[in-house]
Amino acid sequence: MKLTVFGATGGVGHEVVRQALEAGHQVTAVVRDPARLDVPAHERLRVAVVRDLSDEDALLSVLEGQEAVVSALGAASNKQARLTPIAGPALRSIVSAMDRAGVSRLSAVSAAPVAPDGPEDGALVRVVVYPILRRALRDLYADLAVMEEAIAASRTQWTVIRPPRLLNRPFTGTYRRAVDANVPGGKVIGRADVADALLTTLSDPSTTGHAIGVAA
Repeated sequence: MKLTVFGATGGVGHEVVRQALEAGHQVTAVVRDPARLDVPAHERLRVAVVRDLSDEDALLSVLEGQEAVVSALGAASNKQARLTPIAGPALRSIVSAMDRAGVSRLSAVSAAPVAPDGPEDGALVRVVVYPILRRALRDLYADLAVMEEAIAASRTQWTVIRPPRLLNRPFTGTYRRAVDANVPGGKVIGRADVADALLTTLSDPSTTGHAIGVAA
């Protein structure tokens, strides 16, 4: 496929670009600072600098002629999300620009605590763990919740991936998935496996319109 990847310089985004190239896709990696993209030059890799992700006209240049979009956007910290929300404002513009460019397929990374509480989370997680996380990282999760709302309201064929705590682990490909729920007992997952989930859902129509919980 011809893919546009947003958030390509982050931990998950870097893995998305690397795995997509290994799988034979043509990749447009959207970055603010190309020096931060730690991926070797490749004949199927185009690096595009877009400094303002709310500029729909600028987004059109990286979306026209593409077949799918992967978003690995997200604030690096709660403080950053409080000062400058990233994912919500960006995805509002991205889905609008996708509509204008005729690109329909989208997968985006969110986070497990953004999901509504369910029995699969367990009493300890629902009563203790998630309340603490949601209080400590409330601005970060609020930004992701706005992002999910913008995606769900769009005309894209979307899938949202909701991982728990992210770790720098080697790719396994053996992570668990849950549709419209968090993975029971899921506490961590490697960034490489999250990248795999973002990419594999693009060709899995059964995930369209769903949030997919993933965990090791």
